[in-house]
Amino acid sequence: MSSSANPQTKRRPLADLSGTILLAGAGKMGSAMLEGWLALGLAPEMIAVIEPQPSREIAALRERGLRLNPPRDALGDVAAVVIAVKPQVAGEVIPALAPFVGGSTVVVSIMAGRTLQFLAAGFPRAAIVRAMPNTPAAIGRGMTVAVANARVCDAQRALVDALLSAVGIVEWVADEALMDAVTALSGSGPAYVFLLAEAMASRIDSFALGPSHQGSRRLRALSQGDAARRRQPGRVLSRRGRISPRAAAESLRHRRRGRDLGQVAGARGRIQIGRRA
Repeated sequence: MSSSANPQTKRRPLADLSGTILLAGAGKMGSAMLEGWLALGLAPEMIAVIEPQPSREIAALRERGLRLNPPRDALGDVAAVVIAVKPQVAGEVIPALAPFVGGSTVVVSIMAGRTLQFLAAGFPRAAIVRAMPNTPAAIGRGMTVAVANARVCDAQRALVDALLSAVGIVEWVADEALMDAVTALSGSGPAYVFLLAEAMASRIDSFALGPSHQGSRRLRALSQGDAARRRQPGRVLSRRGRISPRAAAESLRHRRRGRDLGQVAGARGRIQIGRRA
């Protein structure tokens, strides 16, 4: 599995891309991608959107050159068709998009569960990328896993990488069989992080360190600060004044023996919280 970006590098600007980018579906995820493209320099006149119920923000972009629900002959060469609709309407949408796909067009699908084989049935002989962003992509902080069929060339892969990088980090896999496992991790992972955060906030509140809302605020500041430090190359969390990795691992093992997560987090004899150097 290869990564196209990391937190220490800037996401690729889109100002130099050529050819029309056609976005089919401008719901939450499609709109987030569109917003990311514009933020990274893609000119509105290079974008066409097919959306039967566009938001006011998207409709307003027509004044800047964005083409909304255009006919096929109004687009010219289409470099990429990005399909961001719900998978249950794929059977209706794909035939309508097929005329937009030319010999040099790459089709990008972010529809959950729709395989390369399924997409190839609707776009014969097309270069196709199947991608799956997770929910934080809606705020530009996501992780997208992508796999390409054999028809995708290096230039098309670079284009898709730039488009997907507008909403976060992109990870490429060579084997589509890995998509389910990797997307389960990136898609479900945030839920486990939130669950752990809730347990920690509850335990912080039980220490009576202040009003209950302050526990969540302290935890949020802690999480954001440590996440920022982890993005710095060569930085290692100090064991002094923090939970050591060994103590954390031992506590998680105790969790498997049936101890409550809150009890583990509060076991002062095993995990020292806030000790000063």
